[in-house]
Amino acid sequence: MIVIIIAISLMGILFYSSSSPGSRLRQEDSPPRIVEHPSDLIVSKGEPATLNCKAEGRPTPTVEWYKDGERVETDRDNPRSHRMLLPSGSLFFLRIVHGRRSKPDDGSYVCMARNYLGEAVSRNASLEVACKS
Repeated sequence: MIVIIIAISLMGILFYSSSSPGSRLRQEDSPPRIVEHPSDLIVSKGEPATLNCKAEGRPTPTVEWYKDGERVETDRDNPRSHRMLLPSGSLFFLRIVHGRRSKPDDGSYVCMARNYLGEAVSRNASLEVACKS
């Protein structure tokens, strides 16, 4: 007789099968969770900056960034972008843009981690451009 039990919790999906000797619960997949949230930054125009974000989950979640509710374009969307999505999930700015000719970088940012079990959203972090006096 084969007995299979599947339990779903906030920590993930657990499987148990009595068909093999010594079977026990083992954690397989889990929804994303943010383990490092971004912090507020004040950066001078033209300087580099990083908004940190780290997510865990199984399978490894994909991370996207949103600024003021709109998805942020990174080097993965456009190789000429001055914003890079790092392997850790952090958002790196080669240089902070603040001007009339291009969309400024200042605003409110969140990172969102997703896998097939769900999504997790970080706390808001504001990026402000320092004014030169």
